[in-house]
Amino acid sequence: MAYGYIHALDKNLNRDHISFYNRYGFKLAGDLYYAKAIDQQTDRLPALIIGAPYGGTKEQGPCVWANQLAQRGFVVLTFDQVFMGESGGNPRHVSSPDLFAESFSAAVDYLGVQVPFVDREKIGVIGICGSGGFSLSAASVDTRIKAVATASLYDITDIRGMGNLSKKQLDEMKDKLTRQRWVDYANGQPEYKPFFPDKPYSNEAAIPEMDPVSKVWFRFYATPRGFHQNARGGFTTTSDLSMLQFDALAHVDEISPRPVLVIYGDIAHSRAYSERAYKLLQEPKEQYIVKGADHIDLYDNEDKISFDKVEDFFKKNLQ
Repeated sequence: MAYGYIHALDKNLNRDHISFYNRYGFKLAGDLYYAKAIDQQTDRLPALIIGAPYGGTKEQGPCVWANQLAQRGFVVLTFDQVFMGESGGNPRHVSSPDLFAESFSAAVDYLGVQVPFVDREKIGVIGICGSGGFSLSAASVDTRIKAVATASLYDITDIRGMGNLSKKQLDEMKDKLTRQRWVDYANGQPEYKPFFPDKPYSNEAAIPEMDPVSKVWFRFYATPRGFHQNARGGFTTTSDLSMLQFDALAHVDEISPRPVLVIYGDIAHSRAYSERAYKLLQEPKEQYIVKGADHIDLYDNEDKISFDKVEDFFKKNLQ
């Protein structure tokens, strides 16, 4: 199965494949969505930046959101994280929370300078899954981000499990990861073990037995629903060391008075992350709980994602 766009583009939209650079010089690949009918010389439209699920690509989830929101009057930018998909950076599949948060600010740079039909004072951000945490981290220091929404937020930097790891378990993890650095150095490349198969299962019924949380991921990433050859899952083993040194939610209270909308499903295994983030945020803030939705439903299930709610939130707050 060749990788590509999983969902069709609306006939009234353009999708331009673009690229931009972060402040470290890494080149990021993106897609810019906008209505064909706009006047590129005179229109100044609000813009949204959409971050992919952790380990995912711009074609998994973000393209669904962008296709909908661009029809509702927004210019929408989706992108692949550095070291991922079509973006630059070697070795591949390295995860860096600092760089992943920086990508959102780099996208703001691009929209505010390179796209003349964007109003640079009306830029918002949407973070899906792990991008929820990284987008909040970016907004905590980047005041050009005027409003934020998260969907099925997952705080990837909370590798300690909200304090559930014992000191002994934490020390053992650190010892194993730091010793892996010697192995990686000797091998000349970091260890990377893909989580998903190189070909998708034909359907959900074909997925083998596994723990419930892994099954959630496989239902999306390992079936035709969301399979993408650029998203095999997981990151280099020693990437976890960066997560142990970074707290994506440490300063989210400083986003105020800019508004944040936290969206999650009532049956999502990850809802505790959204609930914790919501408690840490200061007003104005809002949570929107989707009944009958699990974690991955908010990636691409257009029957579960309330685009009306998202549209209203950003149109109200990007004024």
